[in-house]
Amino acid sequence: MRRSIATVSLSGTLEEKLRAAAAAGFDGVEIFENDLVASPLPPRDVRATAADLGLGIDLYQPFRDFEGVGDAQLERNLRRAEAKFALMLELGTDTMLVCSNASQAALGDDARAAEQLHRLAEAASPYGVRIAYEALAWGGRVDDYRHAWRIVSEADHPSLGVCLDSFHILSKGDDPSAIRAIPGEKIFFLQLADAPYMAMDLLQWSRHYRCFPGQGGFDLTAFTRHVLEAGYTGPLSLEVFNDVFRASDPHRTAADALRSLSVLEDALGRERAAERAPGEPGADGARPRASLTRLPDPPADTGFAFVEVAAEGSGAESVRAVLGALGFAHTSDHRSKPVQLWSRGDARLLLSSTDPRLGHTWSGDAAVTAVGAEVADPDRAAQRADLLLAPTLPRRRDPAESRLNAVAAPDGTAVFFCADGRDREWLDDFSAAAVRDPHPGGDTAVTAIDHVGLFQPFDQFDEASLFYRSVLGLEPDASLEVAAPDGLVRSRALSSGGGLRIALNVSVLGRGSRADAAGGAQHIAFACDDVFAAAEAMRAAGVAPLTIPDNYYEDLAARTDLAPAVRERMRENGILYDRAGTGEFFHFYTPMLDNRLFFEAVQRTGGYTGYGAANAAIRMAAHRAERTR
Repeated sequence: MRRSIATVSLSGTLEEKLRAAAAAGFDGVEIFENDLVASPLPPRDVRATAADLGLGIDLYQPFRDFEGVGDAQLERNLRRAEAKFALMLELGTDTMLVCSNASQAALGDDARAAEQLHRLAEAASPYGVRIAYEALAWGGRVDDYRHAWRIVSEADHPSLGVCLDSFHILSKGDDPSAIRAIPGEKIFFLQLADAPYMAMDLLQWSRHYRCFPGQGGFDLTAFTRHVLEAGYTGPLSLEVFNDVFRASDPHRTAADALRSLSVLEDALGRERAAERAPGEPGADGARPRASLTRLPDPPADTGFAFVEVAAEGSGAESVRAVLGALGFAHTSDHRSKPVQLWSRGDARLLLSSTDPRLGHTWSGDAAVTAVGAEVADPDRAAQRADLLLAPTLPRRRDPAESRLNAVAAPDGTAVFFCADGRDREWLDDFSAAAVRDPHPGGDTAVTAIDHVGLFQPFDQFDEASLFYRSVLGLEPDASLEVAAPDGLVRSRALSSGGGLRIALNVSVLGRGSRADAAGGAQHIAFACDDVFAAAEAMRAAGVAPLTIPDNYYEDLAARTDLAPAVRERMRENGILYDRAGTGEFFHFYTPMLDNRLFFEAVQRTGGYTGYGAANAAIRMAAHRAERTR
C-alpha cells in the first residue's frame, strides 16, 4: 500500500521533514498547515521539492470549526475554504481534512451540519478537491466516527467522505468494527497513531503522547483490518503528535515510522493469508483489496548465542574476577581479534577490548556492546532487518572466519545473527590456545543467559522497543514504571518463544546514561539451577553479592510465608524474591563493575515469567548506597 506521514510527526523545517520522509522511503506526506505557513517556500515550490524527492502530497490539514455554525459564520467559513482550495491547487493535493467543530458553541443539529458540509463539498468540486470529514475525540457535537459517517451520508455529495483516525476512535474505547459498514470509496483518508494507555485529558494525550504503530497499547492491526475490509485502498498515513519525536533527528524518526508501517502491513498480510474465509468481505472479490507488503518470517524460538562486553584496564579485570567467581572459565580466544570467550554451561560471554560497532580500541566504562541472537536462518533474519531499515554494521574479518551479519540497534548495541545450536560455526573463530587466566571457573549452578538489561537514551526508548520487536520477532510486555531514589524509570521487557529476553530501561526525566538509580546501568542476568549455591560459591571465591538492607527481609517476613531459615540464607547472600501465581523468582546482583555494568543470577520456578520488577527500586537504592560508601 501507499505509505504517507504527516509533517507534524517530524522535527525540523518543512524542507527538512520532506527530505527525511523521502530518505526513509515514504511515498507521500500530509502537509500540516503550520509547517507550510512557517516555510519560506511558496506552495508551488513545496510541490516541486516534494516531486523532486519522489513524494506526493496526499493531504492538506487541518481545516477547523467549519460546520454547525450560524449563517453569517458559514459564509465566512466558505470564503476561508475557497482560499485553501486555491492553495491546494498550488500544492498539487486533492484532499483536505476537515475536523469536526470542537467549539462547545457549535450547534447540535445534524441536518444543519450535513447541509453545510454539502455546500463545502460543492465549493470544493470545481477545484478537484475532496473533503475528508473527521470526528475529533473532543469534538463539541460530533466526537464519534459513526456520527460523522451519518452526517456525511446525509450530506450525500461525491466530494465528501470521512477521514478515520485511529487515535480519535481507540482512545475513547470505541468499537471500530462498524467501520466495515462504511463503503470503502467513502473513506477518503486513514490516519494511524498508537499511544500508551493514560488516564488524562484526551486533547493533551493526543497532542503529546501519540506514537507509531506497535509502540503503544492500541490494537492497530485489528483497527486497520476493519478499514481494509471496508474496501479502503488509499494511503496508510501516520499522524503522530509526540514531543520527543518533534525534538529528535527527523531521519531517524522517519525510518522508525516506516518500520512501524512495514510491521503493520506484514501482520495484516499474514492474517489475510491465514484466513481467506468464504463469505468474508473481500474474500470473494466483492470489495477491492489493497495490496500489502510482506516481510521474511521473523526469527522463531531465538536464544542467546552470546553477549559481548567491552572493557579495558581495571574494568576488564573486575569483569573477569566476577565471571570467575560465578563459575565461568576463560575457554578460548578469538583468532584475529582481542576477544576472550568466557563460558559456563550454555552461557557465553565475549570480553573484548574493542568496540564491535567501530572496530577501534574500546574507551570508556565496561558496557554491553553486542548481543548474538541464535536464529534458524541468519541470512533471512538479516534480509528482514534490512527491509526494516536496520543499519547494517560493516565487519572486519579474515577470509577463514565465519560470516556474521550484524545490525545496529537504536542505542548502538550491535545485534549479530548467529546459526542456532545445530551449527554454531562462529565458535570455530575461537582457538583454545593456552589460556593463562588467574580466574579459573568454579563449580556454580549457572546454566545460560536469562536476559539482558539495556539502558536507552531518553529519546530512543520507543524506537528501541519497536526495533527489537520487529527485527528479532520479540513480543513486548507492558511498560512498567519504577520509582527509583533519583527519579522515575520506565522499563519494558521483550521476549521470544525461545530464550531471548531483553529488558529496556530509560530515565523518564532523560538523565542520560548515569549508572545510578536513574536507571543508567546495563546488566546481564544468568539463569541457574540453584541461586543459593551460586551466591555462596561466588562469596567463597572472594566476591560478595550486592548488600541488600535488613529492612527488605523484615518486610519479606511480613508479606510472604517463606521459612525463617530460607529468609536468613537469603539475607546472608543478598538474595531477593518475587512471586506471581504459582511461580517464584529468586535472584541476586553483583556490585557495580566499572561504574555502569553489573551481573545478576536468577532462578525461576513454577512457570515464573517476569523479571523481579518489584525489587528493581531496591537494587537501584543498594547500588547507589554502595557508591556512596
